[in-house]
Amino acid sequence: MRTFASMLVDTHTHLYVDAFDDDRTAMLQRAFEAGVERLYLPNIDEASIEDMHQLATAHPGAVFPMMGLHPCSVKDDFEQVLDRMASYLEKGGYAGIGETGLDYYWDMTYQTQQQASLVRHIAWAKQYRLPIILHTRDAFADTFALIEKHYDEQLTGIFHCFSGTLEEARQVLALDGFYLGIGGVLTFKNSGLDKVVAELPLDRLVLESDSPYLTPAPHRGKRNESSYLRLVAEKLAVVKGVSVKEIEAITTANADKVFASSLQMAE
Repeated sequence: MRTFASMLVDTHTHLYVDAFDDDRTAMLQRAFEAGVERLYLPNIDEASIEDMHQLATAHPGAVFPMMGLHPCSVKDDFEQVLDRMASYLEKGGYAGIGETGLDYYWDMTYQTQQQASLVRHIAWAKQYRLPIILHTRDAFADTFALIEKHYDEQLTGIFHCFSGTLEEARQVLALDGFYLGIGGVLTFKNSGLDKVVAELPLDRLVLESDSPYLTPAPHRGKRNESSYLRLVAEKLAVVKGVSVKEIEAITTANADKVFASSLQMAE
C-alpha cells in the first residue's frame, strides 16, 4: 500500500549488494510505501551482475538494471572484462550504461585505464542509445573533457552524485540531454551543495539515493536505503522554494526523459 500519492524515481541505487541481504524485501517495500515506484540499478563489476539481474527480474517494471564497470573496479584486465560485459549488452534489457566514469580519490594507479574504460562506455551509450551514468570523484575536469570530446545528440546521461561547483554544473547543463543526480549530500549541513542547487533549473535535476551509501540527514552514519529518497526531495523543495509535489512531478518527468527507452521496454 502506497503512503504517498505522488511518485519518486530513484535513478541510482545499489539494492543488490550484501548490505541488504538481511532485509531486501522489507527495504523495497518501505521504498514503495514512500512513493518510490521505480529504481535504477547501476552495475559495479562482473561479480555484481547476477545479483543485479535477479533483483530486476523479481520486480519487473519497478527495478531496472544497467550495465557497466565502476571506475574503482578498473584494473589491468579491464578490456577483457568489458568484452564480457559487451556480450550481456548485446542481449538487451538494460536501462543505461554504467556506472562508469573516473575516480582519482582512492588510487591513481589506473588513471589511464579508467579513461580508456570511460571512452568505451561512451561508445556503448551511443551504440545502444542508452543514457550513460557517470561517477566522478576528484576527476570532474577529465570526466567532462572526455564527455565533451565525444558529445553529440546521441549521447545523454546523468552526472551521478553531483556535488561540484556552480561552474561545473553549468558546464554539464550546457550539454543538452545531460542531467545532474542529486542525493543525500544535499542534506549535509556543511556540504554547500544547497547553495549550488539553488541556482540550477529544476528541469535538469534527477533524484538518487546511491544506497547503501551517502545516507541523508538525519540518518547519517546508518545504511542508506531508497525510502530515504523522500528526505532528499523534501530538502530540494526547501532549497528551491517549491512544494514537495512539484519536486516529485518535475524530477519524475526528468527521469522519464533520461530513461525513456527503458520505459518503452517495460510497456
